[in-house]
Formats: sequence, structure tokens, C-alpha cells
Amino acid sequence: MDFAKAFDKVPHRRLVSKLKSHGTQGKILDWISEWLRGRIQRVCIRGVKSSWIEVLSGVPQGSVLGPILFLIYIDDLDFGIRNWILKFADNQNFSRINNSLDSERLQSDLLQLVRWSEEWQMLFNVNKCKVMHIGKQNQQRQYFMHDQCLEVVCQEKDLGILISNDLKVSQQCQQAYNKASRILGLINRTIELRTFHFDFINLWSDLTLNIA
Repeated sequence: MDFAKAFDKVPHRRLVSKLKSHGTQGKILDWISEWLRGRIQRVCIRGVKSSWIEVLSGVPQGSVLGPILFLIYIDDLDFGIRNWILKFADNQNFSRINNSLDSERLQSDLLQLVRWSEEWQMLFNVNKCKVMHIGKQNQQRQYFMHDQCLEVVCQEKDLGILISNDLKVSQQCQQAYNKASRILGLINRTIELRTFHFDFINLWSDLTLNIA
């Protein structure tokens, strides 16, 4: 599951209210509020610039505090959810399905998540929300969000790792091998004085070939 432009959508006033509910108060709350307030931005396309506008949502990216504030904002995402959810940044992963009752519970949880996203103005990007069925006994039921059927995939990259529905690592190994080969080819083409590194490059090539 994936939020639509997650880090840009967090409403500042609602974020401050959630910070208060977590016990943040006094000078710390005032400092965070001032840190978020007064931010402006504009768009520049081919030298043409828009006027400046005030930024009323989003956590500052590239900062240490920004991701923490985002996690605080979505902390109650799984309130009332019966399935187990793994929350990592703007991605959420769902859980184990053993029977039709579990499937119904999962669909109910998805509807609950949609209600949460609408209430807190953090809509999901349904086109990027995927379903992967794992296991021979899987009923492969369809799931919906915002009245849209979620796409079923056989493999998907999650946190940099390519995961397939057969849980084999061959595609991930092939991808790593291809990437290493491209880097070695670039080194071989661009570095002229490579006598010192030549043995290392040959050794790495042999290792990647063995992995493949």
C-alpha cells in the first residue's frame, strides 16, 4: 500500500493536534509549530516562475525531524484494524490469510484504512497499491479500495528487494548481477590506467558469474 505524495500531504494543523495528543507541549510544541509555519514555495519551468505561495501541508524533506513527524501523524492508522500491518515510511504491508474469513477481514480493514485516509486527508495512491498472492492454497480473492480493484502482481520491489510470489531469489540475484556488470563495464570503458585494479575487476567478474 502506498500513500499519494505522502510527505507533501500532512496538514500542519492536524499534525500539531496529534502532537498534543501524544503529550508534546510547551516550548517543544511551540518550536515545532514555528518550524512548520511560514514556509513558502514556487514553481519554475523553463525559466518562468510562479508567484510564491504559503505551504500549509507536508513535512520538510531532507530533515531529521520530518520523517518522525510523518510517523507520528500515521501512528493511529491501524486503530481498529484486525490484521497485522507493517508500517515503513509511506508504505504499509499486510498480513497472512488462511481462509475466507481472513479475506473478509482484510477487505474490511482496507475499507477502514480508506475511511482513515479520507478523515485525515492522506489518500492512498490506489494505482500503486498491489496484491501479491503467496501459497498454493491461496484463494486469490480480489480486494478493493475506493471502489477500485487492486492490481495483482507476481513480483514487486519492496525496500529495494525484488520479491516474487514463489519466494525464490533468482530474479533478485539476476538483477544484482546485471547491475554489477553495468558498473564493471563502465569502469572498464572509462578508466585508462587500471593496471592496479585489473585483478580485482577480473575477480569480481568471476564472482558475479558464479552467482548468476
